[in-house]
Amino acid sequence: MPFGDGENIRDRESKVMEAITSEPRVGSLSSSGNDACHRGEKVIIDTDPGIDDSMAILMAFQTPEIDVIGLTTIFGNVSTVDATRNALLLCEVAGHPDVPVAEGAYEPLKGGEPRVADFVHGPDGLGDISLPPPLGKKVERSASEFLIEKVNQYPGKVSILALGPLTNLALAIKKDTLFASKVKKIVVLGGAFFAAGNVNPACEANIYGDPEAADLLFTCGADITVVGINITTQVILTDADLFELRCSEGKYSQLLSDMCKFYRDWHVKSDGVHGIFLHDPVSFAALVRPDLFTFRKGVVRVETQGICVGHTLMDQGLKKWNSPTPWSDYAPISVAWTVDVPKILAFVKDQLMKP
Repeated sequence: MPFGDGENIRDRESKVMEAITSEPRVGSLSSSGNDACHRGEKVIIDTDPGIDDSMAILMAFQTPEIDVIGLTTIFGNVSTVDATRNALLLCEVAGHPDVPVAEGAYEPLKGGEPRVADFVHGPDGLGDISLPPPLGKKVERSASEFLIEKVNQYPGKVSILALGPLTNLALAIKKDTLFASKVKKIVVLGGAFFAAGNVNPACEANIYGDPEAADLLFTCGADITVVGINITTQVILTDADLFELRCSEGKYSQLLSDMCKFYRDWHVKSDGVHGIFLHDPVSFAALVRPDLFTFRKGVVRVETQGICVGHTLMDQGLKKWNSPTPWSDYAPISVAWTVDVPKILAFVKDQLMKP
């Protein structure tokens, strides 16, 4: 992704820093741009950034065990077009403008206007803090084409962190019947297991955004781990934690703190929580620190009609049914069951406050 008119990465990051703070300080989003290339597990992040998406993406770029080989974008927190803009900007902020960003679907599998939660993340998805547009450009391939290309290029070696509605992955499965067997692992933020949703009492936002896509993915036979909001809402960055983040020497602390003001105010209004839920960072942790969770296996189906559309329901295999059910004959997936809240909060804070 080229920079324009001789502008280099340090010039670019300087401009972005000026847009978010009037005084230079330790812990701003500026980056040297000279980080060593990651050579860890190959990961594609399918994302709708999004403030907590931004946290997870920047955490991934700072994790030596992770080699982010691309971002694919989807509607959710913002429109797909705005998600692409934000993904490009985050790659530049992280000092990795060469990481490809592929734009995804503009609507759910069944068509229609996508649900966009700009009331949660602000009109631009990044807290409405007037960041400048990115200089980089998206790749010509669609998100599903990019996913298929990389999984075929590195069979059994590419993991996917899915942080938004699952349309892009479902399209990849529909286009390439061997996709599910070639991808190494898919970690999904989505669902509310034996708990209330966050769109309505029945469903969580990512699954509600494209329930048909989610049901297709969960029954495709791939190695899938799902982290529901019954897990992520246990991990809260409180007002005190947010103040600690702002005062830290973290590389992106100023940027993330500024983003989080809009997000935090929405949590107070919506949930009475004086802080923020760490949905996406916790899901990233499930990819790199699964030891901080326990998991249970079971077949998961998604309701695609009626008042409970988007509801995730798991058959835990505790009963032998007398006749076939809609859960029969599908491979089980892993569902996050418990989380070590103190340890995962410490992990996330440590990642976010890295200098």
